[in-house]
Amino acid sequence: MCQLLETIGIKDRKPLNIEYHNNRFNKTRKELFNCTDFIDIRNLIYVPESFKKVYCKCRVIYGKTIEKIEYHPYSIKPIQSLRMVQVKDINYNYKFTDRSCFDELLKQKENCDEILIIKDGLITDTSFSNIVLFDGRDWITPSSPLLKGTKREKLLQERLIKEKEVTTGDLKFFKELRLINAMIDIENSPSIEIKNIF
Repeated sequence: MCQLLETIGIKDRKPLNIEYHNNRFNKTRKELFNCTDFIDIRNLIYVPESFKKVYCKCRVIYGKTIEKIEYHPYSIKPIQSLRMVQVKDINYNYKFTDRSCFDELLKQKENCDEILIIKDGLITDTSFSNIVLFDGRDWITPSSPLLKGTKREKLLQERLIKEKEVTTGDLKFFKELRLINAMIDIENSPSIEIKNIF
């Protein structure tokens, strides 16, 4: 079976939202490998001193157990446009290291910065993030993501975003779209105008 991945934001050498990563990590191990032990990732993260003042990404690569932990500096990509890409049979319920399904879809982005994946007429995710849409009052996240991200789960539990089915025809009712993932919050996400979704 392919390796899996947890991507964890690190600020001031401390892991962010670690309880959500722990939950998904151990839930995945139980569902895919029938592991019943609980591993607390926070006890295995030792951020190098060189990252003391750097916002960085911690990559935890695992199967039944953790195989490797890596640290990399992180900066948010300046994304201003999305190309809608239709798919039928993509399945990414677990965060695998193998992203070949997304690599193929990204070939269709043409002159846009990123893709917005549409499955069965419903808006899902980009190739690397969940999304939220602002309707003038609330932030809405589609109820049909390819992967239920940890940041998405945190924002839902904190009631900062709402979950709702969103079709391509619904886009005209929103003012902007933002990307969210373990490294990107609503506040520091690039704002993408709806007119720049093609």
